[in-house]
Amino acid sequence: MIRLKKLNGKDFILNCELIESVENNPDTTITLISGKKIVVLEEDSEIIEKILKYKRKIYNNFTVEQ
Repeated sequence: MIRLKKLNGKDFILNCELIESVENNPDTTITLISGKKIVVLEEDSEIIEKILKYKRKIYNNFTVEQ
């Protein structure tokens, strides 16, 4: 799960496993696997970093418990 901001400035949490694509056109638009689109304030590179940080955290927790 990653924290993002909608265009109105409100925070929300997104399950990043549901992301199909991220585009800058000019606002950053996230398309989910359901086809729903969400426009956010973050740039695509920020979203990628948040996803990588989340995945590393999950992976590290998984490998420590094994």
